[in-house]
Amino acid sequence: MPGTSKLVKQRIQDETEQLTRSERQLASILLQDYPMGGLQSITKLAVAAGVSTPTVIRMARKLGFDGFPALQDALREEVAAQIKKPISKRDGWVVDEGAEHPLMRFAQVVWANMRHTLERTDTALFDRAAAILADTSRPLYVVGGRITRSNADYLYNHMQIIRPNVTMLGNSANVWPQYLLDMDQSSVLVIFDIRRYEAHLEKLAQIASERGVTVILFTDQWGSPIGRVADLTFNGLVEAPSSWDSTIALQLIVEALIAEVQGARWEESKERIEELEAMFSSTRLFRSPT
Repeated sequence: MPGTSKLVKQRIQDETEQLTRSERQLASILLQDYPMGGLQSITKLAVAAGVSTPTVIRMARKLGFDGFPALQDALREEVAAQIKKPISKRDGWVVDEGAEHPLMRFAQVVWANMRHTLERTDTALFDRAAAILADTSRPLYVVGGRITRSNADYLYNHMQIIRPNVTMLGNSANVWPQYLLDMDQSSVLVIFDIRRYEAHLEKLAQIASERGVTVILFTDQWGSPIGRVADLTFNGLVEAPSSWDSTIALQLIVEALIAEVQGARWEESKERIEELEAMFSSTRLFRSPT
């Protein structure tokens, strides 16, 4: 099934402790310019990492490949998967017409995405992100892309109730410099960016990082280029039998973070929620009909 096999970088991360010092040097070079760094010739890669070509071959085999060419083939497949157009993504799925109802077939894929995403998510990373998001001394900014805007909206709407100092960046990238003016080392920027990655989001992340902002990235299994500057990155499996990717696995992490932050700030959050409800009541907004 598409989306369930491990990426080369995940294999590297899983095998880090078993790698020799030279192999770790090589792994560092591969990850710095991933995946393009691994697509150069074996000689150029070895020179860039300061290792021998046999070291490159040995590490490829440690990662489960027959050799370096097989590792490169895997990287090329990852690049091809990243740039698929929506219509070709749907054509790539083989659906068993004798299976259950389409709803259940789609749900099975999403459940698999969530399971594999959870297996690959570092709980220490989750705890660190939750602590950062709960820290009200740190202004929080949220932004999403064309498809992930709804995920960003969801996080913003809940965080804005739970804690103060939360800002949703406007739809137009032309006004983002105005938000950047107020960002500094105390600020946190949460960005959602999945494949067919958006260049304006990458530029935003680069400038924010240069200003000392803590960048938290939610992306797909291949990883947005923003990962190069992000301080914390959550990768979720997104492939589904559709022309569009599914962000449900990422949304699972988002909702779990919201629950954790609210739990950590329950007394303060409770007061904010009660005050908000009082405002709704006094203005007769969202009141049940009598």
